[in-house]
Amino acid sequence: MQMAYPMNSISPAERLAQARTQFPGLKDMIYFETSARGLLPQGALDAAMHFYEAMAHGQAKEDGGVYRADEQARGLLARMIGAVTDEVTLTRNVTEGLNMIVAALPWQRGDNAIVCRAIEHPNGVYSLYNMRDRHGIEVRIAEPTADLAMPVDTVTQLMDARTRLVVMSSVTFATGARTELARIGRICRERGIILLVDGAQSVGALDLDVHAAQVDALAVGASKYLCGPYGLGFLFVRRALAEQLQPAYLGRFSVDLGDAHEGVQGSDRYTLMPGARRFDLGSANYPAANAISFSLELLQSVGVSVIEPHVLGLALRLDAGLRELGVPLISGTVEAHRTHLVVAGWKNPPPEGAQLITDLSRHFTNQRMRASERLGRLRFSFHLYNTADEVDQVLEAVRQWPRLKALASLKP
Repeated sequence: MQMAYPMNSISPAERLAQARTQFPGLKDMIYFETSARGLLPQGALDAAMHFYEAMAHGQAKEDGGVYRADEQARGLLARMIGAVTDEVTLTRNVTEGLNMIVAALPWQRGDNAIVCRAIEHPNGVYSLYNMRDRHGIEVRIAEPTADLAMPVDTVTQLMDARTRLVVMSSVTFATGARTELARIGRICRERGIILLVDGAQSVGALDLDVHAAQVDALAVGASKYLCGPYGLGFLFVRRALAEQLQPAYLGRFSVDLGDAHEGVQGSDRYTLMPGARRFDLGSANYPAANAISFSLELLQSVGVSVIEPHVLGLALRLDAGLRELGVPLISGTVEAHRTHLVVAGWKNPPPEGAQLITDLSRHFTNQRMRASERLGRLRFSFHLYNTADEVDQVLEAVRQWPRLKALASLKP
């Protein structure tokens, strides 16, 4: 799939400006809600419709074409995160990816896993509680850092000879803090502990090389910073780890029968597919795969190395402006944990504060500005299609909000 314009010969600013034209949702609103769901580019919409048109006209699956998009998407995501194609399988979402790994581990009663419940997404926590109830493992809970980031030091202290798994987000959904992935990756690898990462809030916006960071498995959904549709995700599994795992579910595509047709039965003695392909189950979500292939090519034509400094700069601009206006922030207090998310509010929002946040969210909505209201806080998130001018417009909207002084003076 070719982009409508070449980007390798133009400046980073021009790449971003041209990519922005692909997003029709920006024509009549300011969109700072990518951490909830990303905008879909027009080309991705067209690609999904092209699949439906091909299916409506009876294109045979054996002819390839739109039915090869799953392999294209697998390869594009692998390239984005520094993996190889066989280390990636397609999933429905992050939750499924996390559970694929957690359920495939050879748990023994008395083993333990570590998670930071206070700031981890519930999906990462419940997958471990399921193993606690099924296999008798211990789920050890780490408390977050003072700035509500993933606590690498505390997690390390909780490790022992029976620790099998650490579950962490690369960027927290609740507080927007960046995790020191390379550091925890090195510690886990040295101790033979598997590091499973929820990459929903970072992949596509922040640069990540999974092998350099020593990440063992990474789950990501298409619908946020990959600018794709719901119902599709990816799971990276380091090949050496994947080939030690027995998936909880098996299907014909999980089994290696060479080039034999998918309807060939094989025998009761089977060999699993290499790497993460052993987690493949059946036919892919082909319309979504066609859509995400366009989006992934668009992101890579701009370059995550261009997107990351752009979104970090926008977040810093908003952070400084909100602080100047007296808006309380829980993000950005530790430089190492800064990301492309800015979160207004408090660690423990007082009732009046939560109501003011709701009122500010409505104020934005009335001016066709979008941010995410979560847990009594307001979360602003940035992607390649956002601009400094939009940040300034949002700051002006805050300045004009009638209840700004009440928010700025409120003590939690």
